[in-house]
Amino acid sequence: MISAAVAVALSGGVDSLVAAALLKKRYERIIGLHFSTGFETPGMAETVVSHLRSALDIEIVPVDLQEAFRRHVVDYFIRTYLDGKTPNPCLVCNASIKYGLLLAEAGRRGASLLATGHYARLSRDASDQIHLRKGRDTQKDQSYFLSRIPKACLKKALFPLGNLTKQHVRKLALLYGLTPFHHKESQDVCFIRGMSYEAFLSRQTETGPVSGEILDATGKRIGMHEGLWKFTIGQRKGIRCPSAEPYYVLRLDPANNRIIVGRKAELLVSGCTVQDINWIEPPPDAPRWVRAKLRYRHEAIEALLIPDGAACCTLKFRHPHPAVTPGQGAVFYEDDLVLGGGWIDEALPVA
Repeated sequence: MISAAVAVALSGGVDSLVAAALLKKRYERIIGLHFSTGFETPGMAETVVSHLRSALDIEIVPVDLQEAFRRHVVDYFIRTYLDGKTPNPCLVCNASIKYGLLLAEAGRRGASLLATGHYARLSRDASDQIHLRKGRDTQKDQSYFLSRIPKACLKKALFPLGNLTKQHVRKLALLYGLTPFHHKESQDVCFIRGMSYEAFLSRQTETGPVSGEILDATGKRIGMHEGLWKFTIGQRKGIRCPSAEPYYVLRLDPANNRIIVGRKAELLVSGCTVQDINWIEPPPDAPRWVRAKLRYRHEAIEALLIPDGAACCTLKFRHPHPAVTPGQGAVFYEDDLVLGGGWIDEALPVA
């Protein structure tokens, strides 16, 4: 039994519950931290805290991060959409909220480490350098979402589920008699419930979507859209322009409130630029082949990473790839090792 105190971020789902139960077997003092975002159903945070105390029999601390969550995550989400890009709020939340403000709260309460229920692994080498690796469960690996956590903060992280499969975690929950408060896994943006993205954005900005032109790849006007917020790169539904072949969204032009559409083959790009990279491993000083993951649900692809200063690069794909989306995260891998990750800025056309 380790005498140090460790904190664990608890959402009320099965993963964080099992993570906490596993830590109870290793550490003398466990502090559960449940943070509120301000977007929960009224009274839900208090109910979840009560459930967690009963389920785990540990100290549970409610943490009010409503103002910070809005500033760091929700404002970013809105701003990115208004810029004509597609945001990824989980990447921002893990770095700025969980392994930023919540980690600081853990420290104030005497815990030097913060655990979460992510499916990812950490390793240390002979010189005690920390490395982020994929989770053992290839179907649940969440290292993509952790790629923007600064290395100094990863040194204070714990991922108790990293070597487990989801099936094993469910079995442990039954073994330990743990009933999650949230039975359904979140598959979407956690702060949008019971409404569309369009409705949420309209409510938060107090302005509705503005209709504009739909152009084909030659610049010809072929229709009208009802708001850029409804579209993302590669989308097929909702274009409503009659044609013998379906149209797909190729680009968004927020400056002119236009959507550029084309055929499926026109979605292919040769690469992309990436900015604001968080390097977990030392940044390369020369071109290097990597596996690049451009969306969480997509398989990583082979790409030549060409560095452009400390925090930017160009990715040139081994083979043309479709629907590369500005605003999404690009995460670089070598086998199961996470090298770093940044934001996709611009897709590069096929020559």
